[in-house]
Amino acid sequence: MSAKQNILAKLRNSLTGTTPVADNFDVELLTEPYTYTPEQRIPQLRKLMEAVHTEIHLTSGEGWPELLAQLLQDRQLPSLLIAPTTPHGQRITQHWAKNPGLPALKAYDRPVEEWKAELFNDTPASLTTTLGAIAATGSLIIWPTREEPRLMSLVPPVHFALLKASEIRDNFYQVQQEFEWAQGMPTNALLVSGPSKTADIEQVLAYGAHGPKDLVVLILEDE
Repeated sequence: MSAKQNILAKLRNSLTGTTPVADNFDVELLTEPYTYTPEQRIPQLRKLMEAVHTEIHLTSGEGWPELLAQLLQDRQLPSLLIAPTTPHGQRITQHWAKNPGLPALKAYDRPVEEWKAELFNDTPASLTTTLGAIAATGSLIIWPTREEPRLMSLVPPVHFALLKASEIRDNFYQVQQEFEWAQGMPTNALLVSGPSKTADIEQVLAYGAHGPKDLVVLILEDE
Protein backbone atom coordinates (compact mmCIF):
# COMPACT_ATOMS: atom_id res chain seq x y z
CA MET A 1 0.00 0.00 0.00
CA SER A 2 1.38 3.40 -1.00
CA ALA A 3 1.78 6.37 1.34
CA LYS A 4 -1.19 8.06 -0.37
CA GLN A 5 -3.39 5.01 0.19
CA ASN A 6 -2.32 4.84 3.83
CA ILE A 7 -3.29 8.45 4.42
CA LEU A 8 -6.68 8.04 2.72
CA ALA A 9 -7.38 4.86 4.70
CA LYS A 10 -6.65 6.65 7.98
CA LEU A 11 -8.97 9.50 7.03
CA ARG A 12 -11.79 7.11 6.16
CA ASN A 13 -11.30 5.14 9.40
CA SER A 14 -11.36 8.33 11.44
CA LEU A 15 -14.98 8.90 10.34
CA THR A 16 -16.19 5.61 11.83
CA GLY A 17 -18.93 6.21 14.40
CA THR A 18 -19.28 9.92 13.62
CA THR A 19 -22.51 11.65 12.63
CA PRO A 20 -22.49 13.64 9.34
CA VAL A 21 -23.13 17.35 9.75
CA ALA A 22 -26.29 18.54 8.04
CA ASP A 23 -25.77 20.67 4.94
CA ASN A 24 -27.27 24.04 5.85
CA PHE A 25 -26.03 25.83 2.77
CA ASP A 26 -28.16 28.88 2.04
CA VAL A 27 -28.19 29.70 -1.68
CA GLU A 28 -29.58 33.17 -1.01
CA LEU A 29 -26.34 34.18 0.70
CA LEU A 30 -24.70 33.94 -2.72
CA THR A 31 -27.52 35.21 -4.87
CA GLU A 32 -29.73 37.71 -3.04
CA PRO A 33 -27.08 40.43 -2.47
CA TYR A 34 -25.75 39.96 -6.00
CA THR A 35 -28.87 40.05 -8.14
CA TYR A 36 -29.45 42.89 -10.58
CA THR A 37 -32.11 44.13 -12.95
CA PRO A 38 -31.28 44.03 -16.67
CA GLU A 39 -30.69 47.79 -16.56
CA GLN A 40 -28.17 47.43 -13.72
CA ARG A 41 -25.96 44.70 -15.17
CA ILE A 42 -23.93 46.72 -17.66
CA PRO A 43 -23.25 49.64 -15.24
CA GLN A 44 -22.29 47.18 -12.48
CA LEU A 45 -19.95 45.24 -14.75
CA ARG A 46 -18.48 48.41 -16.19
CA LYS A 47 -17.83 49.98 -12.77
CA LEU A 48 -15.87 46.98 -11.54
CA MET A 49 -13.93 46.34 -14.75
CA GLU A 50 -12.93 49.95 -15.29
CA ALA A 51 -11.69 50.06 -11.68
CA VAL A 52 -8.97 47.58 -12.71
CA HIS A 53 -8.03 49.37 -15.94
CA THR A 54 -10.29 47.54 -18.40
CA GLU A 55 -11.52 49.70 -21.29
CA ILE A 56 -15.24 49.35 -22.04
CA HIS A 57 -17.12 50.40 -25.18
CA LEU A 58 -20.85 50.04 -25.84
CA THR A 59 -21.77 49.17 -29.39
CA SER A 60 -24.24 47.09 -31.41
CA GLY A 61 -24.30 43.82 -33.25
CA GLU A 62 -24.21 45.77 -36.48
CA GLY A 63 -21.67 48.44 -35.64
CA TRP A 64 -18.94 46.65 -33.68
CA PRO A 65 -16.62 45.88 -36.66
CA GLU A 66 -16.44 49.57 -37.53
CA LEU A 67 -15.74 50.49 -33.90
CA LEU A 68 -13.04 47.84 -33.66
CA ALA A 69 -11.35 49.15 -36.81
CA GLN A 70 -11.36 52.67 -35.35
CA LEU A 71 -9.88 51.52 -32.05
CA LEU A 72 -7.10 49.70 -33.87
CA GLN A 73 -6.29 52.80 -35.90
CA ASP A 74 -6.44 55.08 -32.86
CA ARG A 75 -3.88 52.86 -31.11
CA GLN A 76 -1.79 52.59 -34.30
CA LEU A 77 -1.84 48.81 -34.13
CA PRO A 78 -0.53 47.34 -37.38
CA SER A 79 -2.35 44.00 -37.23
CA LEU A 80 -5.08 42.01 -35.51
CA LEU A 81 -5.16 38.28 -34.78
CA ILE A 82 -8.52 36.62 -35.45
CA ALA A 83 -10.09 33.17 -35.55
CA PRO A 84 -11.19 33.20 -39.22
CA THR A 85 -13.69 30.32 -39.10
CA THR A 86 -15.78 31.76 -36.24
CA PRO A 87 -18.86 33.94 -36.96
CA HIS A 88 -17.14 37.06 -35.59
CA GLY A 89 -13.96 36.22 -37.50
CA GLN A 90 -15.97 36.05 -40.70
CA ARG A 91 -17.67 39.38 -39.89
CA ILE A 92 -14.30 41.04 -39.47
CA THR A 93 -12.98 39.56 -42.71
CA GLN A 94 -16.02 40.84 -44.62
CA HIS A 95 -15.79 44.32 -43.10
CA TRP A 96 -12.07 44.55 -43.85
CA ALA A 97 -12.64 43.50 -47.48
CA LYS A 98 -15.02 46.44 -47.95
CA ASN A 99 -12.68 48.93 -46.27
CA PRO A 100 -9.14 48.78 -47.67
CA GLY A 101 -6.32 50.36 -45.70
CA LEU A 102 -7.25 48.92 -42.32
CA PRO A 103 -4.67 47.12 -40.14
CA ALA A 104 -3.67 43.68 -41.43
CA LEU A 105 -5.53 40.59 -40.30
CA LYS A 106 -3.67 37.54 -39.03
CA ALA A 107 -5.42 34.19 -38.93
CA TYR A 108 -4.86 31.69 -36.13
CA ASP A 109 -5.13 28.74 -38.49
CA ARG A 110 -2.04 26.61 -37.83
CA PRO A 111 -0.27 24.89 -34.95
CA VAL A 112 1.55 27.28 -32.64
CA GLU A 113 4.82 25.44 -33.24
CA GLU A 114 4.79 26.66 -36.86
CA TRP A 115 4.73 30.38 -36.01
CA LYS A 116 5.58 30.68 -32.32
CA ALA A 117 8.15 33.46 -32.82
CA GLU A 118 5.73 35.59 -34.83
CA LEU A 119 2.87 35.02 -32.39
CA PHE A 120 4.92 36.02 -29.36
CA ASN A 121 7.04 38.78 -30.90
CA ASP A 122 5.06 40.32 -33.77
CA THR A 123 1.35 40.05 -32.97
CA PRO A 124 0.25 43.23 -31.21
CA ALA A 125 -3.48 42.57 -30.79
CA SER A 126 -6.15 39.88 -30.89
CA LEU A 127 -9.92 39.55 -30.95
CA THR A 128 -11.85 36.82 -29.15
CA THR A 129 -15.42 36.25 -28.14
CA THR A 130 -16.62 35.47 -24.62
CA LEU A 131 -19.11 33.06 -23.08
CA GLY A 132 -20.59 35.93 -21.11
CA ALA A 133 -19.74 37.93 -18.00
CA ILE A 134 -20.52 38.18 -14.27
CA ALA A 135 -21.86 41.50 -13.03
CA ALA A 136 -21.21 40.80 -9.34
CA THR A 137 -17.45 40.38 -9.81
CA GLY A 138 -16.86 42.37 -13.00
CA SER A 139 -15.49 39.35 -14.84
CA LEU A 140 -15.53 38.03 -18.39
CA ILE A 141 -16.06 34.31 -18.95
CA ILE A 142 -13.58 33.25 -21.61
CA TRP A 143 -14.05 29.82 -23.12
CA PRO A 144 -11.10 28.75 -25.31
CA THR A 145 -11.88 26.41 -28.21
CA ARG A 146 -9.94 24.64 -30.95
CA GLU A 147 -10.70 27.55 -33.31
CA GLU A 148 -9.94 30.20 -30.65
CA PRO A 149 -7.28 28.77 -28.32
CA ARG A 150 -6.17 30.24 -25.00
CA LEU A 151 -3.05 31.80 -26.52
CA MET A 152 -5.21 34.27 -28.44
CA SER A 153 -6.34 35.98 -25.24
CA LEU A 154 -3.05 35.48 -23.41
CA VAL A 155 -0.15 36.41 -25.68
CA PRO A 156 -0.88 39.62 -27.68
CA PRO A 157 -0.31 42.84 -25.69
CA VAL A 158 -3.81 44.13 -26.51
CA HIS A 159 -6.84 41.85 -26.17
CA PHE A 160 -10.18 42.90 -27.66
CA ALA A 161 -13.12 40.87 -26.34
CA LEU A 162 -16.69 40.74 -27.64
CA LEU A 163 -19.46 40.46 -25.05
CA LYS A 164 -23.19 40.28 -25.70
CA ALA A 165 -25.15 42.32 -23.17
CA SER A 166 -27.76 39.55 -23.00
CA GLU A 167 -25.06 37.15 -21.75
CA ILE A 168 -24.12 39.13 -18.65
CA ARG A 169 -25.17 37.03 -15.63
CA ASP A 170 -25.74 38.31 -12.12
CA ASN A 171 -23.34 36.12 -10.15
CA PHE A 172 -21.03 33.12 -10.33
CA TYR A 173 -23.59 30.78 -8.79
CA GLN A 174 -25.96 31.56 -11.65
CA VAL A 175 -23.24 30.67 -14.16
CA GLN A 176 -22.49 27.38 -12.43
CA GLN A 177 -26.16 26.43 -12.43
CA GLU A 178 -26.85 27.48 -16.00
CA PHE A 179 -23.91 25.55 -17.46
CA GLU A 180 -24.23 22.65 -15.00
CA TRP A 181 -20.60 22.83 -13.96
CA ALA A 182 -21.35 20.68 -10.92
CA GLN A 183 -21.88 17.78 -13.32
CA GLY A 184 -18.41 18.21 -14.73
CA MET A 185 -16.12 21.22 -14.69
CA PRO A 186 -14.97 22.56 -18.06
CA THR A 187 -11.35 21.91 -18.94
CA ASN A 188 -10.37 25.55 -19.40
CA ALA A 189 -12.93 28.17 -18.39
CA LEU A 190 -11.38 31.52 -17.46
CA LEU A 191 -12.66 34.46 -15.42
CA VAL A 192 -10.89 37.67 -16.46
CA SER A 193 -11.56 41.05 -14.91
CA GLY A 194 -8.79 43.17 -16.36
CA PRO A 195 -5.38 43.29 -18.00
CA SER A 196 -2.55 41.22 -16.63
CA LYS A 197 -0.82 42.73 -13.61
CA THR A 198 1.54 41.83 -10.79
CA ALA A 199 3.15 43.49 -7.79
CA ASP A 200 5.57 40.67 -7.01
CA ILE A 201 8.65 42.71 -7.92
CA GLU A 202 9.41 45.24 -5.17
CA GLN A 203 5.64 45.50 -4.58
CA VAL A 204 5.29 47.88 -7.54
CA LEU A 205 2.15 47.27 -9.62
CA ALA A 206 3.05 46.53 -13.25
CA TYR A 207 0.73 45.69 -16.13
CA GLY A 208 1.39 43.16 -18.87
CA ALA A 209 3.77 40.98 -16.88
CA HIS A 210 2.18 37.65 -17.78
CA GLY A 211 -0.51 38.47 -20.33
CA PRO A 212 -2.12 41.41 -22.17
CA LYS A 213 -1.27 44.89 -20.96
CA ASP A 214 -4.60 46.20 -22.24
CA LEU A 215 -8.05 44.60 -22.18
CA VAL A 216 -10.71 46.27 -24.34
CA VAL A 217 -14.27 44.97 -24.08
CA LEU A 218 -16.88 45.69 -26.74
CA ILE A 219 -20.33 45.20 -25.25
CA LEU A 220 -22.94 44.43 -27.90
CA GLU A 221 -26.18 45.91 -26.63
CA ASP A 222 -29.44 44.21 -27.52
CA GLU A 223 -31.18 45.62 -30.57
